[in-house]
Amino acid sequence: MALHGLACWAGRFTPTLSVLPPATLLLEISGCLRLFGGAAQIVEQALAGCAEQSFTVAWAAGPTPLGVFWLASANAGVVYQKLPDLQVALTALPCQVAGWPDETLARLGAFGLKNLGDLRKLPAAGLRRRLGNAPMDDLARAWGELPHPQRAFIFPEVFLQKIELPARVEHAEALAFAAQRLFSALLGWLQARQLLVRACTLELTHDDGSHTDLPLRFAEPTADELRFSRLLREHLGRLQLSAPVAALSLHADEVLGKPGESAPLFDQAVAGEGALLCLERLRARLGQDAVQVLAQRPDYRPECATHSQAIDEKMTAFSPSTVTIKGARPLWLLPAPQALAEVAGRPSWHGRLSLLSSAERLESGWWDEGENQATGDVRRDYFVARNPLGQWVWIFRDAQAWYLHGLFA
Repeated sequence: MALHGLACWAGRFTPTLSVLPPATLLLEISGCLRLFGGAAQIVEQALAGCAEQSFTVAWAAGPTPLGVFWLASANAGVVYQKLPDLQVALTALPCQVAGWPDETLARLGAFGLKNLGDLRKLPAAGLRRRLGNAPMDDLARAWGELPHPQRAFIFPEVFLQKIELPARVEHAEALAFAAQRLFSALLGWLQARQLLVRACTLELTHDDGSHTDLPLRFAEPTADELRFSRLLREHLGRLQLSAPVAALSLHADEVLGKPGESAPLFDQAVAGEGALLCLERLRARLGQDAVQVLAQRPDYRPECATHSQAIDEKMTAFSPSTVTIKGARPLWLLPAPQALAEVAGRPSWHGRLSLLSSAERLESGWWDEGENQATGDVRRDYFVARNPLGQWVWIFRDAQAWYLHGLFA
């Protein structure tokens, strides 16, 4: 299970890799060298990622699969760019590194052969009669003289990974480190399959056998590992565990294909975290229903023209509307119109108000007249006005009096 999880994680480097149980991954990186800037950079990033996941790695890189497997078994830790360099390094390896049967190794010892270089110096035909074809074929594959195709690892259609925790975890915040391994595997799987994730679920298995599902929903499809962990920490910060956690599993619930796009010639850093990421964090911290947006209604009455609603899947801030407003509208609308005093027949609010616009007649709402808590039919003349303090307000007059309805920023 751990090896397959690591294989999914390695999908961030190449979609072509092989799993060699019990503990070996073979990555074919020749097609990805220019993308990462060379084999040394890929190795450096791979080793750093393995260290973050607490894996100890013995490695080697070179032109032939079996050759680098033998060198990695000997913990060579070197990148061999050219085949002759790889062959020179192989000559110094002991014969035991090939993993041949004990009987074969005993015969090699009886012949006085201690390393692969000594074996290569002897006639191949005679060795085949004495040792069989398998060791000599292995030697030819390692030296690049015979092709050595590998069985490719097939990335699963659905991402579902599980890890057992080394110790029971009693505090939710402590789960972030273990979950990072699952997110790393998810990111590699997404990159290998050219997908983005919109929603996933982290399942917590408690030591009493119960389960807790922690849904993670992103404001937009993403494949950003930092974004995964940041959203998880927001959820864990307000999660109370019912019992200690023994295992974690991660399931990608909603994925979609990554759209093709061209990278900019000059990358530019984005100022701040952006509106979508901010909304994503607020929903994680306050709850899905606590963050809403203002949407329009096709109604001319100001107090009926907008309403709050949950953020939809496309994160659009406003719903379509058939009402076109041409007059000025304030940023802040009062919950209910406030009656104004009149001085010499003119409205007053912190001083006498000066009218700055002509009247805008709003007459509408006959359809809900008499309904419970409905605004009903209104007939109002709206004005933009200003008081002696320089404050701009939105006022109206109906058949009874003057009212303050909104404040301009």
